[in-house]
Amino acid sequence: MVEILIADGRSTDKTREIISEISSIDERVKLVDNPERYQSFGLNHMINVAEGEIFLRADGHCNYMDDYIEKCVSTMLKTGAKNVGGAQRYMAKNRVQAGIALAVKSWLGNGGAKYMNERYDGYADTVFLGCFWTNDLRELGGFNTENITNQDSELNLRLIEKFGQAVYVNSEIKSWYFPRDTFLKLFKQYFRYGRGRFLTRVLHPKSSPIRGMIPFLFLMGLGMFALIDIVLEADLYTPILLYIIAGVLIIESLRTVISKSDCFKKEIWNSETRKPGIFSNLLATVIALILMQLGHFFGFLYQLVKSSFTFKRGW
Repeated sequence: MVEILIADGRSTDKTREIISEISSIDERVKLVDNPERYQSFGLNHMINVAEGEIFLRADGHCNYMDDYIEKCVSTMLKTGAKNVGGAQRYMAKNRVQAGIALAVKSWLGNGGAKYMNERYDGYADTVFLGCFWTNDLRELGGFNTENITNQDSELNLRLIEKFGQAVYVNSEIKSWYFPRDTFLKLFKQYFRYGRGRFLTRVLHPKSSPIRGMIPFLFLMGLGMFALIDIVLEADLYTPILLYIIAGVLIIESLRTVISKSDCFKKEIWNSETRKPGIFSNLLATVIALILMQLGHFFGFLYQLVKSSFTFKRGW
């Protein structure tokens, strides 16, 4: 059987009314109440009532290729993987989104994550969204509600720890994600990501990928280096180091903007308004990369301090 479960976190627009109207015409469409409002809770509510063998996750703020479901299911059956999906592709409707979409194409923005590579096919430590066997999700206890963000990566680590190579990326599975549309929202998003990465590492200290700690370790090390230079007057040439880092950031951003220009024209830019030029994209990419690292750092640090003082593992 096929069913479409829609988890709604007590929305105040007409979402619930629209779903009710559709479900009255098509009984496959079912509204699932999510009073906690967070994503992991909503996913678990859907898992609890799902009747199908396969549970395919499809988030809002995304576009999906017409054969998305078909490709996911066929990949699961072919590979025997416990979770499959495609690369996280991006679309942009304004200049901020354009900068974010390009920033994540850089190694500074994705940390070398395999699921961010649109040409990668094979096993990875996580994947965008995902298509699972429902019984596996129930056996694992669903998504972790102690960690209200990064819950997908945490679940994939549990799958890998239980089944070995379990998460598969297929470049033919295509969907596009619309990122945050302001830089403030981007910072807040990555602040939450930093908190989530910390909690995931606490739960999986051995299997968590090191890239989840790189922004924190790098910026903490840089801050300590600068502090030692100032306090001890050690003349460690901190200003020169900062200039070098800024140069690397600008050069890498420019390389990304230029090398991805064709992809930007054909796939990323999805607006009838005038397409941003190279300089505009360069500036937005630099700002996005800085905010992503700072947001992640402060989120990771916040959760580290909070956990140390409250002795609580969760959010």
